[in-house]
Amino acid sequence: MKRFITAALLVALVTVSYFPNAFAESGKYLIILQAGKETHEGMARAVHALLYSKELREHGHEVVLVFDGAGTEWVSEWTNPQTDDKLKVVYEELRKSGVIQVICDFCATAFKVKENLKTQGQTLTSEYQGHPSIAKWADQGYQIVVI
Repeated sequence: MKRFITAALLVALVTVSYFPNAFAESGKYLIILQAGKETHEGMARAVHALLYSKELREHGHEVVLVFDGAGTEWVSEWTNPQTDDKLKVVYEELRKSGVIQVICDFCATAFKVKENLKTQGQTLTSEYQGHPSIAKWADQGYQIVVI
């Protein structure tokens, strides 16, 4: 019995040493990008929305990336096959990694990118007064981060 307990402790120590997040619970995050393309600040916010989504996903967390307000301009850019925007590669990696994308229908219309998004085959969401529902995600335990 003593050997069994010692072996179990050794396995646990090795696991924690080599895989420090092995016993961590995964979280749920809703990241909302509202910044547009017109300023350097908007570019920095878009970069960080992608960066935060990527890091959280790599650590096993569930991530939903919402393009809201002027943020709909970014997804319109990154889904355009003609774009040479350097962030498109990161955006595509996120999509392939399982990050869920939500695009606001109302805001896509307001920022005049709805037709382009529809042409690119993107799904627009209008669950709450033309916008995505934030309560839906909060009710499911997602932590909300607005950028």
